[in-house]
Amino acid sequence: MPLSTLPQHDKAIDITAETCPMTYVRTRLALETMVTGQILLVRLKGEDPLRNVPRAAADHGHDPLDLIEQEDGSWVLVIQKG
Repeated sequence: MPLSTLPQHDKAIDITAETCPMTYVRTRLALETMVTGQILLVRLKGEDPLRNVPRAAADHGHDPLDLIEQEDGSWVLVIQKG
């Protein structure tokens, strides 16, 4: 799914090349540059990031809104900064 068809967002990052724990570190750093209520899209891949990044975001007070599967096997996580 091209970014143009993804939900409206304020920032997008690609962490498909990262491994845990760097997947959430990169996500957290991106969220720190944003204001409450803004939307971050995180492109990720792999079982650990799919399980850990949404949970870690929620644990830090953010709202994982959606997880959208892409044709290439990656996923796009939609997070609203809390």
